[in-house]
Amino acid sequence: MLTVIDAKTPDELHAVRQLCWDYRAFLVGLGGFDAEVVTLFYPVERYTQLMEALDVEHAAPNGSIKLAMHNGKPVGCGMSHTLSPGTAELKRVFVRDEARGLGAGRDLMQALIAQCRNDGFERILLDTSTRLLAARALYLSLGFVERGPYHNVSDEVRARLVFFELDL
Repeated sequence: MLTVIDAKTPDELHAVRQLCWDYRAFLVGLGGFDAEVVTLFYPVERYTQLMEALDVEHAAPNGSIKLAMHNGKPVGCGMSHTLSPGTAELKRVFVRDEARGLGAGRDLMQALIAQCRNDGFERILLDTSTRLLAARALYLSLGFVERGPYHNVSDEVRARLVFFELDL
C-alpha cells in the first residue's frame, strides 16, 4: 500500500534526508551537465548543511516535508518552502527506482499541492532538468505551465532547466 505522510519524527526526517541524498546521487549519475550543475550548486559540504537544516527550512507554516511510503518502506519525498509572500517552491521531489510506476510521484505532488493550498499560498513554482521527461509530463498533467526562470541562472543553466508554475 502506498501512503504519503508528513515527515515529523526523527526516523521520518532521517528517511527523507537519505532520499534527498539518493536524489542527489541520481542526478549526478545522469552525468553530463546534470552532474556538473549538482556538484557546482550542491557540493557535498553545502548539501550536508541543507540536509541538517531541512526540518527548519521546510517547517510549517512556511513549508512542508512529505514522505511516500510503500508497504511501510520510504520510497519518495518532496518538500515545499516559502519563496516569497504567497509563493511556494517545491524542492527535491524524488521517487526511488523500485517505486516508479506506483503513482508515488503523483501522490507526493498532489499532497504538496494540497498542503500549499491549505497553507494559503497563491502559486507554486518549481524547476527540473530538461532530461527528466517523466517529471515534466507529471507536472504538466497536474496543471503546471512552463514559464521563465524565477531566480537568476546563467544562460547555460537556463537552457537545461524547465521552470513551472501553478496558480492555486
